[in-house]
Amino acid sequence: MKILYTTDKNFNSEFDTLLARGAMDLKEAARIVEGLLEEIKNEKNSALKRHILKFDKWEAVKDEDLQIDTAVMKKAYDELDEGLRGSLHKAYERIFAFHEKQLPKSWLSYEDNGITLGQKMSAVDSAGLYIPGGKAAYPSSLLMNAIPAIVAGVKEIVVCTPAPNNELNLLLLAAMHLCGIKKAFKVGGASAIGAMAYGTENIPKVDVITGPGNIFVATAKKMVFGDVNIDMIAGPSEIGILADESANAKYLAIDLLSQAEHDEMASSILITPDENIAKDTLAEVQAYLPTLSRQKIASVSIDKRGAIIVAKSLDEAISLMNRIAPEHLEVVTKNPFDLLPRIKHAGAIFMGSFTPEPIGDYIAGPNHTLPTGGTARFFSPLNVEHFMKKSSIISMSAEGLSEIGEACAALAHAEGLGAHEESVRVRLKNLK
Repeated sequence: MKILYTTDKNFNSEFDTLLARGAMDLKEAARIVEGLLEEIKNEKNSALKRHILKFDKWEAVKDEDLQIDTAVMKKAYDELDEGLRGSLHKAYERIFAFHEKQLPKSWLSYEDNGITLGQKMSAVDSAGLYIPGGKAAYPSSLLMNAIPAIVAGVKEIVVCTPAPNNELNLLLLAAMHLCGIKKAFKVGGASAIGAMAYGTENIPKVDVITGPGNIFVATAKKMVFGDVNIDMIAGPSEIGILADESANAKYLAIDLLSQAEHDEMASSILITPDENIAKDTLAEVQAYLPTLSRQKIASVSIDKRGAIIVAKSLDEAISLMNRIAPEHLEVVTKNPFDLLPRIKHAGAIFMGSFTPEPIGDYIAGPNHTLPTGGTARFFSPLNVEHFMKKSSIISMSAEGLSEIGEACAALAHAEGLGAHEESVRVRLKNLK
């Protein structure tokens, strides 16, 4: 892990490399994924079974073998350690309460001339949730994806998750039971995205697909967008930390490593105007690394995609972090809320030294499915509205049409759309 100074001659080129952290070469993945999706579209479960045998190393003989029995979910929940089950419930309750506050309302507005305008909010009929299960199992991702769909009022929720060697994480199964999941399938990767996008003999076609995954999952989501809606194209996990001299270097170090242990491609960046904090944090990172259970993964991430930047001032540090637009941003300064108005781009913002990023991953309440690779400039966290759609409502009275109809007809005439114009004028004539 390097310490970079903004006063260095080559800082700009080094920083540009950091900005490109989320770049994924989708060309090779796209060639592979296109073939997989085409097979799913044409052969459905037959292709799925072939892909499962190849990638997850188990054989699904019958279509029913793909589905996860709800009794298995309940058994996992019932046999869960009592303390862990309590933690799962606490996370569920907090995530539900947060997302319930996001629920948008339908509305109508009435004008004096009898025109009524409005907006109707409706849940999509079905949602497909992709839950990763490769290098680690993520029951928390099930909660974060299922709960906003439940709050939105989605009637049919479909879950797909890989089951390497036909084995599933028991806590994930328990989380499915807690969320009331009825349709879950042991299908992973691009194949799962294709199955939910196009439908198979027993996996329903859905309206929206959400959830994180590897480069093949991300590529598949990009390719099926338009046939279904998606939440975002997510890349490797990342954290940015803004810190001043008041920060605790030990806290900063372990928080940087909390993202580095996710994936060799994960990115961890600290920006501070205090050189002592930079040096102390680097020393703490080096001390922590050998103690981590995922040391090899974290070491590669920290060495290749980690950085500590010493800025000339806190103002410069904020400016640089806005350019990074990190997935997770910790603000560890004396008065973090004073800086909040100046932070423009971040997926989730963690304020103060007692708010470590992992608290947001599991139990704080806001969603942990967040934009990565700088896309926080224009993407939002997964939320209730990802599982809803808006319909506009328009009702004209005779008085209202007579008031604005002529302007409408004139615009239609100017665009050369005669039937549009006549549709309005025929009504205006009857009003005279």
